[in-house]
Amino acid sequence: MAQLELKNISVQFGGLKALSQLSFTIGNGRIVGLIGPNGAGKTTVFNVLTGVYQASEGDVIFDGESILGKRPYVIFEKGIARTFQNIRLFSAMTAVENAMVARHCRSGTGVFGSILRTPSQRREEAFIREKALEALTFMGVDAYADTVASNLSYGLQRRLEIARAIASEPKALLLDEPAAGMNPAETSELMKDIARIKDLGIDVLLVEHDMRVVMGVCDHIVCVDHGVKIAEGNAQQIQNDPKVIEAYLGQPANQ
Repeated sequence: MAQLELKNISVQFGGLKALSQLSFTIGNGRIVGLIGPNGAGKTTVFNVLTGVYQASEGDVIFDGESILGKRPYVIFEKGIARTFQNIRLFSAMTAVENAMVARHCRSGTGVFGSILRTPSQRREEAFIREKALEALTFMGVDAYADTVASNLSYGLQRRLEIARAIASEPKALLLDEPAAGMNPAETSELMKDIARIKDLGIDVLLVEHDMRVVMGVCDHIVCVDHGVKIAEGNAQQIQNDPKVIEAYLGQPANQ
């Protein structure tokens, strides 16, 4: 498995320091949770890892090489996929077409083959569709493969977004609030699916406000507050850490 490592990452927007000397590692077949109060810098971490934001200090190492400063599509092709806090599906396309779009980063036919519809291009397109359907099946949305994304329920759209990311065959998957807006039953099913993702050989970084999800599926948890790492460890260690309790409750644990 590839290893994704943040090394002393700092991000500054004008006079605001969104991240300060942040370091942690995603890899070794683990699901890593990234938690913290609103405004702690969690989404900023995702945007640095995927090339949306540039760090002012530090480095990001993936699969043995620096990816800091690379364009988002290059990072995606290297094997880092993500979902978004606000769903970003292609609403007028079907579920399978959404997944096929992500899979095209692994295609090799090229523009001319697509225009000319060569035999090799048609074979590759069929293979892409097959792999897209496998991702839909994994996330339990294969029955809606030919349904336009905008016609899917909110919970199914959430699942489709994860399936689309999986279809790209990532080495690392960044999930940004995947359970947001889901009811308890949908959340429980999603927890099972997230736990299965690492069985595909994919490392997972999870940002989620629902602590039941974080504590239930994560092997390792990193807590940030005001862009600074304040704790790191397993679920029990994080739950009992005074700095984490203070960050969430706004007062020292012993008061």
